[in-house]
Amino acid sequence: MDRSRPLAVLAAAALAVSGLTALSSAARAADADLARNGGFESGLDGWSCTAGTTVNSPVRSGSSSLQATPAGNDNARCAQTVTVKPGSQYTLSGYVRGSYVYLGASGTGTTDVSTWTQSAAGWQQLTTTFRTGPATTRVTIYTNGWYGTGAYNADDITLVGPGTDAEQPPAAPAGLRTGTVTATGVALSWSAVPGATGYAVYRDGVKVQTASGTSATVGGLSPSTAYSFQVAAVNAAGESAKSATVTATTTAGSGGGGGALPAKALVGYLHASFANGSGYTRMADVPDSWNVINLAFGEPTTATSGDIRFNRCPVTECPNVESDAEFKAAIKAKQAAGKKVLLSIGGQNGQVQLTTTAARDAFVTSVAKIIDEYGLDGLDIDFEGRSLFLNADDTDFKNPRTPVIVNLISAVKTLKARYGDDFVLTMAPETFFVQLGYQYYGTGKWGGQDPRAGAYLPVIYALRDDLTLLQVQDYNSGPIMGLDNQYHSMGSADFHIAMTDMLLTGFPVAGDQNNVFPPLRPDQVAIGMPASTNAGNGYVPPAEVTKTLDCLTRKTNCGSYTTHGTWPGLRGLMTWSINWDRYAGWEFQRTFDGYFR
Repeated sequence: MDRSRPLAVLAAAALAVSGLTALSSAARAADADLARNGGFESGLDGWSCTAGTTVNSPVRSGSSSLQATPAGNDNARCAQTVTVKPGSQYTLSGYVRGSYVYLGASGTGTTDVSTWTQSAAGWQQLTTTFRTGPATTRVTIYTNGWYGTGAYNADDITLVGPGTDAEQPPAAPAGLRTGTVTATGVALSWSAVPGATGYAVYRDGVKVQTASGTSATVGGLSPSTAYSFQVAAVNAAGESAKSATVTATTTAGSGGGGGALPAKALVGYLHASFANGSGYTRMADVPDSWNVINLAFGEPTTATSGDIRFNRCPVTECPNVESDAEFKAAIKAKQAAGKKVLLSIGGQNGQVQLTTTAARDAFVTSVAKIIDEYGLDGLDIDFEGRSLFLNADDTDFKNPRTPVIVNLISAVKTLKARYGDDFVLTMAPETFFVQLGYQYYGTGKWGGQDPRAGAYLPVIYALRDDLTLLQVQDYNSGPIMGLDNQYHSMGSADFHIAMTDMLLTGFPVAGDQNNVFPPLRPDQVAIGMPASTNAGNGYVPPAEVTKTLDCLTRKTNCGSYTTHGTWPGLRGLMTWSINWDRYAGWEFQRTFDGYFR
């Protein structure tokens, strides 16, 4: 698509808008400002922004303004829908700064309008008018920038015109109280609000779920942790103010499932089946700092067979490789010292597509055979590339339809049932398969360009009660949008903070506020990082690792990203790989030990 600016067309549109503005009359005394939070003093309350936040400078009035930054295909649009009166005249006005800033209204029922400025170094007022159609009761007002022109600011946006007798947002709920409290959940109830069609539940100021009745249970919480809760009532006109706050502290948990990992765990991949520039590391030589050792990799005989084989590195490639007997003895020694040794399946080259039930059954049989042969503690799912994808109609992560996803979930549940509660289950997806689901989910949300965006979400959701650790690879990734609607790039603490905050806070899938992916428990999350500059794109030095941990576990040393909570129970770190860390003088291991131990 050609994104060059159609200046002549825009200029003509601006002249047309000026004509409309000249025809407008002064607002009548009975008119009202119908825009909600037009000065952005309450953050983005009332506004839906693709890439916006509020800032304290520059401001035109008050203490806040909107700042939004176009990037890629996004023009940083912020919009709100307003209830209006049919057949009535309205004046839309606002103050903006920046290059190519637009203010407009759509859904007017007559002629949609917009006005813009090519360059505003200081605050510049934009004004336009429109008349609603004979049946129009709702209009969307918006502001946006232009592709690649940098950040813009907006403040004091007003929509002045006749008020309406249409439905107003309901009153705030009263009587919010807590019920049963467990290690991972808190039950809430409240009094019914007249005119409400539903309720929004907030945890620590963040909307985490909706309810149709007057009760809800907020799950995915961390044991022995204090939380605050509020509820808002909802109807067609919008959301009420939030209720009074109640607090609850979850009970003490058992420390997480899957074989009782230590409170702080270091996870690493051991190159057991291949050699590369990092050199071969024998199992017995892995330092005691590593709590979970993932054997890389079990791979399929063909992409769709489901038949997984684990072939140890041959002596021709790894001259110092130990014998099978020595390898198995070293695994037992690690386990006796409290370590967990898992089979990791997939990797960059091991494409696994369980397209049929026969492939699913072969997967279960072959994986169990490897686990039994080496006496392993569990399984790490490291499906990458084209292993997971979504069909065009697979838009509900809670009820997946795509065979490769359905069969994988079934296979893992079968293995979990076979080995019992001590079975350790970890997953190491790329950010593309998880956090990118906040923006896009499958082909229906991204114009069919790539059906893998967010494809791990149904797997994580279905196995959330069996999952020991989710260790997303925060590397080899493009920029990903965080919950602040800003893009974050690899190589800094901010990237790890933003990506981890999404997992611990939960997020609306494909931007659908009614389809929220629930937060994971902190003890289920380890942050994935490269061990050295040789191990992959996205390496961060020890100081940035420390900033990441400080911000997430203590809410100190944070950068530009503001987290939605503090999680002292965060499980730890994962790295690719033990071999590369050894090659780099054990820098990653020393950073972890120095911080937690």
